[in-house]
Amino acid sequence: MSATRGAVIWMTGLSGAGKSTVAEALHQRLKEAGHASIVLDGDVLRRGLTAGLGFTPEDRAENLRRIAHVAALFMQQGFIAIAAVISPEHEHRRMAREIVGAGFVEVFVNAPLTVCEARDVKGLYVRARRGEIPNFTGVSGPYDVPLDPDVMIETDRVSIEEAIGRLLMHLSAMGCLSREESGLGRPRLAK
Repeated sequence: MSATRGAVIWMTGLSGAGKSTVAEALHQRLKEAGHASIVLDGDVLRRGLTAGLGFTPEDRAENLRRIAHVAALFMQQGFIAIAAVISPEHEHRRMAREIVGAGFVEVFVNAPLTVCEARDVKGLYVRARRGEIPNFTGVSGPYDVPLDPDVMIETDRVSIEEAIGRLLMHLSAMGCLSREESGLGRPRLAK
């Protein structure tokens, strides 16, 4: 394992934008490089850590507060904690940044709503448009587009390999990864 410092990669974006896909790919790359990392997927955490919370504004804020604290604990132990959470409001992301501190990296995982809907294998967007899911982010609930994210990934325009490369470069620039761990200067096969 590396002795470099930890970080929290806070991936925000609409449902279906690709947060979980990018998070898992980054986690795999970090694991291959021997760096401790963990994925904190919002969907998974809602089945355990935050299972008793709903989707009211207060419950959403509490859900994200808990996730930010868990991510910060992992970061303090040298992990790169990758949180894949919608976190629809500027205030949610500001709160997470405040909890985590200097190692916080806001990543806007972006895709047009039409692309997110086309990727929706659970049928959530269809149900939201029928009114079955109130306050569904991007349909009947707002999403505050990040004003100045640390990294932006447009998943409808870049390959997963390019997305991971951007994140690794950012982590390297922060001093969280060595050049060897980040793969900088080492050719990678395009996928």
